[in-house]
Amino acid sequence: MTLDASGALEALKAELERFGQANDAGTTERPRRMLNITRDTGEFLSVLVRATGARRILEIGTSNGYSTLWLAEAAREIGGAVTTVERAEYKIGLALANFERAALAPFISLVHDDAGHLLQRSEYHAYDFVFLDSERPAYPAWWPDLARVLRPGGLLVADNATSHAGQMAPFVALVKADPEFTSCLVPVGNGEFLAVKAPA
Repeated sequence: MTLDASGALEALKAELERFGQANDAGTTERPRRMLNITRDTGEFLSVLVRATGARRILEIGTSNGYSTLWLAEAAREIGGAVTTVERAEYKIGLALANFERAALAPFISLVHDDAGHLLQRSEYHAYDFVFLDSERPAYPAWWPDLARVLRPGGLLVADNATSHAGQMAPFVALVKADPEFTSCLVPVGNGEFLAVKAPA
């Protein structure tokens, strides 16, 4: 990526940060709020993707695509791609426009669907890396499929592990009880819950 392209992507990220903060301060309607990750969480995800060599990335909860840009930028560097799933049509329109502006659209597949449906039809070990930033009460029901679609040695990251610890508790308990997974809590942004699947 050229310096000009890199600068343009950084400017877009900063613009989306300002937009997300202003938008969310002005509405209490959850479907209209962006609920973006923090910048340090984006930086953290970018490093994790590069460090693990995760070429097949699944993001659950696209919103306006801010977090997707961090994932896709890292994936592009290592020859990977991101599949991201979002249910809200309004947010999909915003995300697609942002992917084009970032010149990252070729590295992103946006799926308009319920995440549970996408997980059910995904193949075993389909993904190297899964980022969860969606409807937290749904996570426990998704867990069997999440565990199935993650490859051995793959990494799961869930946002809001400290900011919404109560909502996350049932899911965290399920993951911790699974002997195939080793997990930890990282105090970055709103709290990131990490779980790595045992190698084959």
